[in-house]
Amino acid sequence: MANIDDFKANLLGGGARANQFRVTINPPTGINIGLLPRRTSFMVKSSSLPAMTLGEIAIPFRGRQIFIAGDRTFADVWSTTFINDTDFMIRNAMERWSNGINDLANNTGVVDPADYQTDLSVEQLDRDDLVLKSYIFRSAWPTSVGSIELSYDTVDAIEEFEVTWRYQHFEASSV
Repeated sequence: MANIDDFKANLLGGGARANQFRVTINPPTGINIGLLPRRTSFMVKSSSLPAMTLGEIAIPFRGRQIFIAGDRTFADVWSTTFINDTDFMIRNAMERWSNGINDLANNTGVVDPADYQTDLSVEQLDRDDLVLKSYIFRSAWPTSVGSIELSYDTVDAIEEFEVTWRYQHFEASSV
């Protein structure tokens, strides 16, 4: 029968910590958005490691379903929550990026995906800032820049907003 010492011996490194991570947002090459990637990494409050989904193919056989693996899908989006500072650097950059893809007033923008898509990454860190696991989101761009709620009732809080990203696929370390 397993005991607490067995459990502790198998929990390597004390377990991965959800608050030990780094997100890197690289600006696109075709739109000048004024984003500083190093500073932006510090302002990410939350994110996630992506989910993986393999499709399935059902094959009917004599009244039963036999399942085999299908294609991998990347239907999920990736989200980051940013802390907003008083110069609105990240918020302005995300709005410029979105506007460069589709202008608010003129409905124009860059059309070559290489101009508005870029690679983003999220890394799971240990307590010494060494990378345990990393994911690179290939050819990503922001699909939505969330609202910032304003209220007289909100005290002792810093503004936050969420950005949702679409990507073509991701690559994971150690896979």
